[in-house]
Amino acid sequence: MGDVVDVDLRKLRYFVVVAEELHFGRAAERLHITQPVLSRQIRALEQELRAQLFARNKQTTELTAAGRQLLEDARPLLAAAQALHRRVQQAEHGSSAFTVGFMPGITVTGAVRAFSARHPELSVQVVRTSWVDQVQGVHEGLLDVSFVRLPVDHRGLKLRPLFREPRVAVLPAGHRLAGKESVVIADLAAERLLQDPDAVPEWRDLPERTGGEEAGPRPSFATVEEKLEHVATSGGVLVLPLSTAVYYTHTDVAHVPIDDIGPNEVCLAWSADRRSPLLPEFADIVATQQ
Repeated sequence: MGDVVDVDLRKLRYFVVVAEELHFGRAAERLHITQPVLSRQIRALEQELRAQLFARNKQTTELTAAGRQLLEDARPLLAAAQALHRRVQQAEHGSSAFTVGFMPGITVTGAVRAFSARHPELSVQVVRTSWVDQVQGVHEGLLDVSFVRLPVDHRGLKLRPLFREPRVAVLPAGHRLAGKESVVIADLAAERLLQDPDAVPEWRDLPERTGGEEAGPRPSFATVEEKLEHVATSGGVLVLPLSTAVYYTHTDVAHVPIDDIGPNEVCLAWSADRRSPLLPEFADIVATQQ
């Protein structure tokens, strides 16, 4: 076996902030430490790992190949450490909560009630998530389980497939396509997509796509409600699972089925590192509800 390296989590957090900013001054401000201290900590981490993590000159700071690999591995490691701390604190203080995350449009009431009936000693809580944080809460220990919509990064997770549902185009009510019985994805090529294209890879892969790039950066939205308001007032298109589109009723938008793209798949996710029997038990209850 090779030498065992004890990685300091504090230095690792410092590294991630520098890697995100690619600027030692801005990273030091975020961390509330001085730039010389930050530089020394990064140099110490490089010495411990025996690898150069950043390529720096007077103008730029860039990640090396070793730095890119460390960034990929550091985030889940830090999240796991944070989750461990939370669970230890919960055990210390006698906490008995079980937290369920769910995406908009997914109904979890039946499973939560059945699970609560089996475990009256638990305080079962539900938390609504979004596209950007639907698995983050699992990694960080904020959620015991989460109903997620694929695609997600599978690393560090156990996934139990639950069901699939069709996806629809959400358009302004007066749009030329709004009255159609259905559309194909190519019909949307000239539209501006108002969501992360990773959520709609079929649209991203259209060779004739013209919408979005010419209109400047994609607006940033925190919620589905904000996206729908933008569709209604300023145009653009969303591609959503049918249940999500139906969940958010809005008189100034319409949704139209898309014939030639696959359905959205919903899974139950939990941390692959957890061994609690409550996790597969909850998953089994959910499966009986489908």
